[in-house]
Amino acid sequence: MMEPRGLLALVLHTHLPFVRHPEHPSFLEERWLFEAITETYLPLLARFHRLADERVPFRVTMSFTPPLLAMLADELLRTRYLRHLEALIELSAKEIERTRWEPPFHRLALFYHHRFTTARRLYVEAYRRDLIGAFRSLSERGVLEPIASCATHGYLPLMETQPAAVRAQIRIGVAAFEHAFGRRPTGFWLPECGYQPGHDAVLKECGIRYFLTDAHGILFGSPRPKYGVYAPAICPSGVAAFGRDMESSKSVWSAEEGYPGDFHYREFYRDIGFDLDYDYVRPYLNGDGARLHTGIKYYRITGKTDDKQPYDPDRALEQAAGHASNFLFNRGKQAEHLSSVLGRVPIIVSPYDAELFGHWWFEGPDWLEFVIRKAHADQPDVRLISPADYFERYPTNQALQPSLSSWGNGGYSDVWLTGANDWLYRHLHKMAERMTDSARAHRHPDPLRERLLNQMARELLLAQSSDWAFILKTQTHTAYAYRRIHDHLARFSALEEAVRRGRVDEGWVAGVEEKDNCFPFLDYRVYA
Repeated sequence: MMEPRGLLALVLHTHLPFVRHPEHPSFLEERWLFEAITETYLPLLARFHRLADERVPFRVTMSFTPPLLAMLADELLRTRYLRHLEALIELSAKEIERTRWEPPFHRLALFYHHRFTTARRLYVEAYRRDLIGAFRSLSERGVLEPIASCATHGYLPLMETQPAAVRAQIRIGVAAFEHAFGRRPTGFWLPECGYQPGHDAVLKECGIRYFLTDAHGILFGSPRPKYGVYAPAICPSGVAAFGRDMESSKSVWSAEEGYPGDFHYREFYRDIGFDLDYDYVRPYLNGDGARLHTGIKYYRITGKTDDKQPYDPDRALEQAAGHASNFLFNRGKQAEHLSSVLGRVPIIVSPYDAELFGHWWFEGPDWLEFVIRKAHADQPDVRLISPADYFERYPTNQALQPSLSSWGNGGYSDVWLTGANDWLYRHLHKMAERMTDSARAHRHPDPLRERLLNQMARELLLAQSSDWAFILKTQTHTAYAYRRIHDHLARFSALEEAVRRGRVDEGWVAGVEEKDNCFPFLDYRVYA
């Protein structure tokens, strides 16, 4: 096979905060997971397995955060997801009847009903309610490279004063990956691509070979990178850093210039949960009765005004195919230029949030399948690869110290450290300090204290999730973020007091363990 001009690494980052509320019959924020399963994870799995069955050669990299892995494996959430899906099937069946005299919307009602029944068949019959196993199967077939991430998506640069907390986030993340996939990870996704010099040494301790960073993390490194972001940089620890390519990123991410804003694509913000009569949709809303997105959306983007035209899935699919061709054409031209300038085959690293594909950009999974098919059949210039594969081709690369960076707005820590959320960190730092002290003071505890210390670690980890600071910054679901932060801080303090006293209401402890039941393999001594 002829050597390509460029290598393309598509990286999908999958993450959701840990949301599980057994104390309520249903809970609004649990829908974050249910929507992601229906709109992103199942569509991606179906397309990747179809491509593998058809022997289309491809490689895609996906990171999996431990909170998401824990929720996908949780029996309560699996059962609630099926209940959610059954409600959508029922609602879409009602829509078929309601729209019978409105042809454009009737076709869409049939479309959604088929989509939801297919989702149920895939989830129950094809994947046996085990999405982790379905992704693991893709890894075993050689088409997917899964990589690890931090325990609860904690933003590491703002933990720099607590090295034990950084080490715990990374080590527990690696352990969660091993628990789910049965092997050690070779790659690692730093949450928000947040890198601080020195963190690569902790990754090295855990056997990690590479991580991903934003472009300026490499470009502002020392010495200056000879190949820009188009070859990995080898950190002082020996771990490689792959930098994000901004050109390919902008074509998918940008609200103004990116493909998802095309007028033929589905409009995210028009949903029957808001558009239709309240009494009609009320049975399909959450317990508090507030209107919400059902996932049944009848309009396309159309333009920047409120005047929207009916969505046409076939026309949108044609557009996705065209955009896939455009994406690969541009990567081919990019590779042609870079290879002539650099004197070596460049690697173009294109990382995206996985939930962009299907949830925010409805046609995203189809676009991705078209990219994979066309990369194999339509052009010789660009070949799909994983970062780990790159080392086999090019084992020698430039030594370089990347700089502090993130992929958040502004490129550093602005999003997670603002007037809206800066109060949080004095509590998180103090909790991490107290956790470290407790772990070192109780290296050989009795069984009760061991339970308490393990749960203390869970509460700290869950409080450290970068999602809460992000929500406070963006002012969405702020009441829930405040509640979660308060609950984890309060439980941590109560558990710490129980450790000190050596006695506690075991019923209360069992209740806390049931609510925050992630990381059954956790050993608090990781903080010692």
